[in-house]
Amino acid sequence: MPAPFPLSMADEGARVRVVALRGGSGLSKKMTEMGLNVGSELSVRQRQGGGMVVARGETRYAIGGGMAHKVWVERLE
Repeated sequence: MPAPFPLSMADEGARVRVVALRGGSGLSKKMTEMGLNVGSELSVRQRQGGGMVVARGETRYAIGGGMAHKVWVERLE
């Protein structure tokens, strides 16, 4: 099983699954409201500076670098 890592380290084009939210309750609440909870499968569409654009299905989300660093993921094949 691949080791989890921060979403901020995922390469453009990578497919990942969220395994943990390592921020406070505010981060968890915001991510859950966006539909990005533990178990969600994402693909990294674009990296720009510290932030990134990820997609879940057809929906795209812009995530800042600070938030991306607290979302832990594992790589999907």
